[in-house]
Formats: sequence, C-alpha cells, structure tokens
Amino acid sequence: MRRSSHRGKTSGALFLIFSLLVLSAGSQKSRRPSHRRSTHGTINDLDMLDDLLRDYDRRALPTSHLGIPTVVSCQIYIRSIGSINPETMDYEVDLYLRQMWHDSRLQTHNLSRPLDLNDPVLVKRIWKPEVFFANAKNAEFQYVTVPNVLVRINPSGEILYMLRLKLTFSCMMDLYRYPLDSQVCTIELASFSKTTEELSLKWALQNPVQLYDNLKLPQFEIKEVNTSLCSEKFHIGEYSCLKSEFNLQRSIGYHLVQSYLPTILIVVISWVSFWLDVEAIPARITLGVTTLLTISSKGSGIQSNLPPVSYVKAIDVWMGACTTFVFAALLEFTFVNYLWRKRVIMKTPGDGTRDQISLKLLTHIKTCNGNQSSEEDRQETEVDQLNSTLVPPADHKIKAKRIDRTCRVGFPCLFFIFCVVYWPYYLL
Repeated sequence: MRRSSHRGKTSGALFLIFSLLVLSAGSQKSRRPSHRRSTHGTINDLDMLDDLLRDYDRRALPTSHLGIPTVVSCQIYIRSIGSINPETMDYEVDLYLRQMWHDSRLQTHNLSRPLDLNDPVLVKRIWKPEVFFANAKNAEFQYVTVPNVLVRINPSGEILYMLRLKLTFSCMMDLYRYPLDSQVCTIELASFSKTTEELSLKWALQNPVQLYDNLKLPQFEIKEVNTSLCSEKFHIGEYSCLKSEFNLQRSIGYHLVQSYLPTILIVVISWVSFWLDVEAIPARITLGVTTLLTISSKGSGIQSNLPPVSYVKAIDVWMGACTTFVFAALLEFTFVNYLWRKRVIMKTPGDGTRDQISLKLLTHIKTCNGNQSSEEDRQETEVDQLNSTLVPPADHKIKAKRIDRTCRVGFPCLFFIFCVVYWPYYLL
C-alpha cells in the first residue's frame, strides 16, 4: 500500500510539472503576436521589404523598362556656411541633400507606414541617383555619431534619400570693387554617369534651397537665392544638372574699421606738418617718415590676404591715393625747407655788386697774408668771406610760409574731392 501511494504522489508531481511547462509555452506563444502588434508592424514591414529586395536589381533605373528618364527631385537644406576666403576663392558649406523619386518596384500597399532605413547595408541594396557636386573642391561624409544617411520608402513607391555632407565649393570672385563688392557663389549638382536620356534632375517645387533660420556669414549678407536648370555636354553625351546661385553683398563694417578709418587718420596726421614751424626740422621729418612707413605697412597687410590679380582693385586705388597724400606732405616740407634756407648773392646799391666787393676783399686778404697763412687758413678765410656776402632774403621766407598756409587748406580739400569721387563710383 505504501509503494502504491508513493507512486501516486510521484506521478501527480510529474503531471503538475508537465502542466506548468505546457502553460508557460502557451503563454510565450501568446506573447509573440502581441510583440508584433506593439511595434506597429515593423517586423512584418522589414520582412516584406526583404521579400521585395530579393528580386530587386539595383543596377537598373526605376523607369528603364519604360524607356523614359527617371525624374529625381532635389532639395538642399543649408545648415551653415563658412567664411568665404578671397585668397583661395572658396567657401565651406554644411548641408543636407534630399533626393526624391518614384520606384514602382518598391511599391506595395502591405506596408503599414513609411519605412525609414539608416542601415548602410540596406541602403546599398536599392538604386540611388549617381550625382556629384560639379564645383566642389573637397567633400566629407558625416559619420558622427552614426552614418548620416536616411532612406524612406513609402507604400506608394516614393523614395526619399537624404544624407548630410560637408563640402568646400569654389567661388570665382571678381575683386574689382573689393571690399565694396558683391559676389555670386554657386552650388552645382549634376548627374555623373547617366545622360539626360536616363536621368533627369529637377528642383523641388517648394523651397528647393532652404537656409537655416539663424544662418549668418561673417563678412557677407545673403541678398537672394536663385535656382535654375542646366546641362553639361561632354563628348559622350549631355548630362542633367542643377544650379543654385547665392547673391552675396559684402559687409563694409569690418573694412571700415580695419582699413579705411586707420588710413584716413594717418593721412590727417600727416597734415599736422603744415602747422609746425619751418625750422622744426626734426619734428616735421619724423612725422612725415613715420606716417609714410605706417601707411605702407598697412597696405602690405591688406594685400597679404588677397590673391595676386592682374587688375586694380578698389582698395588698391584707396591705398595708392592715401600713400600719395602722405608722400606729398613730406615732399612739401622738403621744398619749403629749401626755400627757407636758400641764400643768394645780394646786389649793392652802389656802383658795383656785392660779389665784386667780396672778390676784391678776398684778393686783398691773400696779398696781405702772403706766405704767413697756411693753405687751410686761406680756404677758411675765403669761405667766411663768401658766407658774409650771402644774406637770406625776406621774400623767400614769406613764400615758404605762404606755401604752408596754402597746404593747410589745399590738402584737405583735395582729399575730400577724392572721397566724393571714390565712394559713389565703387558703391553705386
């Protein structure tokens, strides 16, 4: 009896354990469908995408079987624009490139919602437009913190392909009016391997080029953004391309503070020489030479940031005129000082001239001294006698002072006339 009871307890325990295992397995099976529903059908959508891509040929264009070119709509969102360098004539842009097209091979109504993919492996399995930036000098793809690429597949077969790039674009500038100039820089997007018979690029209908709301440039102001279609012809065919033009106006504030105002002050300081006394030779020479060297150094610093072009720029005309005014002030002092110290042989009111008297006096001195004086004594006596006959006339001093007084008014007036001609010519 004890053995039978023990076996009954054992079989009951085994039955209870088996029942618990069956119940746990059933609960796991019941949880799986709920997990699929909690992800809004994502797993089913991925499985369906795998079925679509199983027979998908990424080498064929979406409309190649129809014999018409595939139309790709493009849109650019510019996050930031770096400083435009006039020396290298380029600028950096951080942008998002969005491309949209229709691929009937990926069209299915079984997708519960648009499917977003950022896996580079899956992205490589579908066809994408082969485009490039024609005027880009350098390009970088963003990998931080993940590869910045997105493919969105809509149930209707509309594909959105977006990626983030950092590019350096060339911008051929005309520096004739620099730094009072305006420039037009472009972004050119073109088909690399597909001709217009296979691929056609076009801008998006709304906001083809979008700018970040707080986008600002250090030295330029974006006046207008224009978009247009273009085509590039090579010996093997014609290729579709897009062009975006940025109309930029250079801000004058930086150059007013760093270039124009300092040179104006240097020119004005050089005019102080006209108010100093003619006999203040050290002060006037020091002032003239210092201002000339300063403005020459300032011009060299400005030119160091510019490319060596073959034409004259607006800043070259300004610096040349300022240097001319400073140099003319130094030459004016040289001429005035020459007039102030000029000595002439004065006429005597009597029968003879002062030079004849001086010569007779020198002859008499030589005869009296005879052999008693040395050669040096005779030369010194001659020089002293000649100097005694040279007297600075009053009219030369008056003329020198009159020149200084004239330059006090003439130089500012000429500089003002130059500014009146310079600024309207280069600004308008």
